[in-house]
Amino acid sequence: MRWLVLAAVLAMPAHAQQVADAPGGVVRVLDKLSGALIDLDLSRGQSGAMGRLTVQLDECRYPVDNPASDSFAHLTIHDSAQVAPVFAGWMVASSPGLSALDHPRYDVWVMRCDTPAAVGE
Repeated sequence: MRWLVLAAVLAMPAHAQQVADAPGGVVRVLDKLSGALIDLDLSRGQSGAMGRLTVQLDECRYPVDNPASDSFAHLTIHDSAQVAPVFAGWMVASSPGLSALDHPRYDVWVMRCDTPAAVGE
């Protein structure tokens, strides 16, 4: 029965939400071993580092009708101990576990995008 309800919800047309591209955003990095925490304020295309991680903010988007709500960002994250990126994809600020970095030492999550209201703060 649950599957039928889920299938019905997924079959309904989705209300498209207008989003805007932000010039940058804030990404938080936690070193789970030391407890160190840093907020990286990055522009689009810019990278920031903490320990072995380098986090690049590829894109940051936010809902036009409610800029303070749910930001989402495309990140590329490299660990200096590995050749390939350890993460490349979208993260949602309100649901960091939805698409999370799976790393034994670090946690990374999107805090917000730079919106017109956030830039003025």
